[in-house]
Amino acid sequence: MSLSIYLTGVGGQGVLTIAELIMNAAMRRGLYCNFYPTKGMAQRGGFVKAQLRIGDDAMAPEIHKGGADIVIAMELSESLRALDYLKPDGDIVIYPYRWLPTDVMLGKADYPDEASVMEVAKKRTEHVTMLDMTLLPEGCADNIFLLSAALKYTALSELFSSDELASEIKTRFPKGIESNMLSFEAGMRS
Repeated sequence: MSLSIYLTGVGGQGVLTIAELIMNAAMRRGLYCNFYPTKGMAQRGGFVKAQLRIGDDAMAPEIHKGGADIVIAMELSESLRALDYLKPDGDIVIYPYRWLPTDVMLGKADYPDEASVMEVAKKRTEHVTMLDMTLLPEGCADNIFLLSAALKYTALSELFSSDELASEIKTRFPKGIESNMLSFEAGMRS
């Protein structure tokens, strides 16, 4: 099996960390993996995306439009930009965090609401999951919550077990195991 995963969000959210955790789990299983990160201009708030291709046919790092099996979006408006990359029958998981650009804060531009994002996403695929941010325990990591929800709702579960990804999280963050496992478990219950 092979998967093409397109991840998106804004700087500081942990988008690249999600991709690295998935990549490390793939490498532990001996699966070929290609990882292509892109960072925005700002350390905090700039556009960030990662393209992750896993499996024997994952030779090129870049995912072409319409080529992603899974889209994992950590920011509401960025999820709309990522839809072009999703296959028509692909899975998308959206964490509806809102990072408002200056034009929106000044009233010069509109920002999409959850309902309009869902409407647009459902035109692309029937496999849309909009997460409920209130299910994440206070002080826990949203990116770990989103990763486990992606495992629950997408084809990622065909490649990895929850134990495999939990093990990668524990290895990567030995000092934050308790809070990260709370985040992971909350995503699995979402």
